[in-house]
Amino acid sequence: QAQLVESGGGLVQTGGSLRLSCAASGRALATNTLAWFRQGPGKEREFVALRWVNGATYYSNPVKGRFTISKDNAKNTLYLRMNSLKPEDTAVYYCAAGRSGSTSDIRDYDYWGQGTQVTVSS
Repeated sequence: QAQLVESGGGLVQTGGSLRLSCAASGRALATNTLAWFRQGPGKEREFVALRWVNGATYYSNPVKGRFTISKDNAKNTLYLRMNSLKPEDTAVYYCAAGRSGSTSDIRDYDYWGQGTQVTVSS
């Protein structure tokens, strides 16, 4: 079973940057697709970015070009670098792990972290 713990959230002004971290532990993480989702106030949880086992990445349109997902294999930590932040990026950000062929569909993911709050002020 995988355990995921996010950190790095906070309050930032429009145009600022943050880097979220997701420390992963447990079995079979090397064969999992790892992803970030977010849930804004009054909204459903939505896909942000994912990294497949082969290192390829995929982003949602709202964050493409501004966010970068990466992984440090030695530290077993997933990151989300967020640049040019906008107020609409305000949300709780969740790290998730799914099977190796997982997509942007939230139903593909079995393991979730507790979330970290990101607030972007205008």
